[in-house]
Amino acid sequence: MFLKKNGSKESQSAIKNIVTLNAYTNKYYIFKGDKFQPLKKLTYNKANFITSYLSNKDFITTRTQVSRSIPQEDIADILEIKAYEELGLDQASDYVISSYEVESVGDEREFHLFVAETGVLNDLYLPIKEETKYLDLIAPAPLLYKSLYKREILNENGTHCFVYFTKFDAFVTFYKDGEYLYSKSIEFSLEQIYEKFCEIEGEQVDKNEFSSILETEGLKATDSKYQQNFMKIFGEVFITINDIIIYTKRAFQLDSIDHMYIGSVQGPIVGLDEYSHNYLGLPSADFNFDYNIDNDEWYTDQLQYLMLLTSMDYMEDESTVLNLTMFPRPPAFVNRASGQFIIATFAAISLGLAYPLYHLVSSYANDAKTFTLTKQDESLKAEAAKYKKILGEKKTEISRLDEELNRLAKLYGGKTKTLKSIYQEKVNYRLKSGIFYTIAEELNKFGVHVDRIETKEDMVLMSLVSSDDRKMTELIKYISNTHFDDIKEIDIKLIEKDPESEHYRGILKVVFR
Repeated sequence: MFLKKNGSKESQSAIKNIVTLNAYTNKYYIFKGDKFQPLKKLTYNKANFITSYLSNKDFITTRTQVSRSIPQEDIADILEIKAYEELGLDQASDYVISSYEVESVGDEREFHLFVAETGVLNDLYLPIKEETKYLDLIAPAPLLYKSLYKREILNENGTHCFVYFTKFDAFVTFYKDGEYLYSKSIEFSLEQIYEKFCEIEGEQVDKNEFSSILETEGLKATDSKYQQNFMKIFGEVFITINDIIIYTKRAFQLDSIDHMYIGSVQGPIVGLDEYSHNYLGLPSADFNFDYNIDNDEWYTDQLQYLMLLTSMDYMEDESTVLNLTMFPRPPAFVNRASGQFIIATFAAISLGLAYPLYHLVSSYANDAKTFTLTKQDESLKAEAAKYKKILGEKKTEISRLDEELNRLAKLYGGKTKTLKSIYQEKVNYRLKSGIFYTIAEELNKFGVHVDRIETKEDMVLMSLVSSDDRKMTELIKYISNTHFDDIKEIDIKLIEKDPESEHYRGILKVVFR
């Protein structure tokens, strides 16, 4: 018994091509250089990613619930037990069991279980493995539709029903909001439809003729015999599909099916979408999408395209795609048991031989190094003594020069200070007589007189007399604006009227810069 889970990580760095194959009909395609084309023969090439699908009839599936209190490391064992119990698996048989978790709320976690017998997988894929040496991905056919939503080919909103006819299987699949819901095979594969057609006719009909008419004319066949027989057979098909739809809506509490897509491995069956719409009352269309992939064929099996897209999704993130393969590509040499054994043996032998040799070589190397270092030491001691003597002499000279430098610094410092003072008095001294003269003119200009003046260093106090206090104010404002660069401060504390003379008096204080 094999229990498989998604998420095993393999290196994809060497992969350049994707090979998709239908193991039921031995039809192969290769995606190489952005072109998807038929492949005549399978060969081993580690640059190829090999993928296939398992028909719905060759596996069984169920939904099961597990308590959220169960530790993650025990989930695989619990799901294995539930698979045997709920699906009634034979204890004596071997199975591949794979699962993925469904989004859910509450105390229970919900999982989709997919189970396939190893005997079925061996019968289908061992002949292929002989050619390719491995199969990277085997996906359940109904899960291939997930890529339609992931690539936004279909809008994930709503409930969709897919019906697809292959040579040996026909299956109905339901998706809700872009997530797999349920699938079921019906006894109307293309081979079974051919057999039913022959039964109705009561004789063996040429198979090539039958396939050609079904493919090109479908339910609108010009031959009335073919048309009547097809209508009868597909009437039975849609009775079966209707029963499945009724069950699915009840089991999963669906209000409606929003759209149906119907197709086959040979191409759209003419008139089948109209028949579906009329019989089931559901919007229906051909299962034939534009994947924006370069291909020269007029029609390619849709499952081949979906395998290609699913392979791309798998290589981007393995955990998003359920995988039933029993034949994965071998790990890198260093990760194989045989490779690790060979590497370990070689390393042990190398270490066994290297250890004594290392000590022997190290001994000779140490002797040679000791001799060389002794010679260098003698030479360096003589050199060091010479430089110590030179350094002593230089230190004595530096001390003498420092003393002389300090003496001269003091001498020149005093002289520099005296010269700067003389320069300031000579160059930067500003005569105040000029500014006094200018201010006197301005006093005259504004009709203001001075009856007393005092000076102290850079400060002048003037007693002002005027017939109008506004003249004093205007004078002060004018002097302040005009002599901004020369005056540090200008202020008049109080302007008052002289009661005896009817004049205004005030003491103006001017501080020059």
